[in-house]
This record gives sequence, structure tokens and C-alpha cells, in this order.
Amino acid sequence: MSRKEQKLRTRHTIIDAAFSLLCDERSLSSISLREVAREAGIAPTSFYRHFKDLDDLGLTLVDEAGLALRQLMRQARLRIASGGDVIRVSVETFMEFVAANSNVFRLLLRERSGTSTAFREAVSREIQHFIAELSDYVGRHTRLPVELANLQAEAMVRIVFSAGAEAIEMPAEYQKQLAERLIIQLRFIAIGAAAKSSR
Repeated sequence: MSRKEQKLRTRHTIIDAAFSLLCDERSLSSISLREVAREAGIAPTSFYRHFKDLDDLGLTLVDEAGLALRQLMRQARLRIASGGDVIRVSVETFMEFVAANSNVFRLLLRERSGTSTAFREAVSREIQHFIAELSDYVGRHTRLPVELANLQAEAMVRIVFSAGAEAIEMPAEYQKQLAERLIIQLRFIAIGAAAKSSR
């Protein structure tokens, strides 16, 4: 393995270690550099070869969380292309992500309204990326005007994130009930956008 590959691997190990330390009781601000280094199996001084400080690591975590979610939803759209119901597949994929990556999603939720301006702005950027991708998809598949596609996408993303915040603390059976309600609510939004466009 080359030195560059080793450095990249160590960087990812640090990122994974930080995510593993996040939980219901712990946020980014409560995690120390020493804890991250210990969890990653590196010396604390080695941390600085990969990140300037914990804030730099935190911003990277937000980027990684947003990217992971967007990549998953892109995969969902591929499943839809092979014959799945758009809203149902999207909701089920999102809920699977929340259940399997609760620490990752919890980070986005917490830092969205956290005390750090830089983290809040980073989460806001990730959500805007998410809205932009969905808006583009909606526009291409429904032929809605750009403005309406944007409004529909924004409404859908906001309601989905809100449902994710509820789901993260729920037992699996209640998550399924929440997902079914969410599917109906998203269909209401889609129907409303189509009706507005036809006026």
C-alpha cells in the first residue's frame, strides 16, 4: 500500500471512529480529540496530519453524512427506474438509512440547529444539495415548471427530515407506521403540486 493510500485509509478510520462515538447522549461538541484518536487506534499527535482540529473533522463528518444520504437516494432512484413506486421506494430507502445509520443522521439533525455557525451552514448546504437533486428529478419526471418542482422538493425534504427525527427514537414497528403516514403525506404534496401546475 502506498503512503498516499495509507494516509487516506487512516483519515477514513478517524471519520468512522468519530461517527461511532456519536450517540443519543453525545454530540460533536462533547467528543474530545483524545477519544477520537483512541477509538481510531492512532496517537493524538497523528490526528493533526489529517485534520486541523476537531471543527475541521466535524465539518468533514457533516459532508460525509450528507454525501452518504444523497448516494443512497440516488441508488433508490435506480430502483425506481426498474419499476418501483417513486415515493414508496424513496421513503423506505430513507427509513432504512435512518435505522442503519442513526449516528450519521443524528449528526445532521443536531448540527442543523447547533451552536456552531459553521456546522449549521454546512448542514444547510447538504440539505440544499438534497433539495436540488430532488427538484431536478421531479422536474424531469413530472414536467412541472422549475419553481413548482423546487417548492415540491423543498416541502418533501423538510417533511422527510422531520419524520426521520421522529423515527430515530422509535421501535421498528412504529417506524413502519410512520413511513406509511409519510408516504401518504408526500403523495398529498405531489398531487397538490400537479394541481397547481394545471391551473
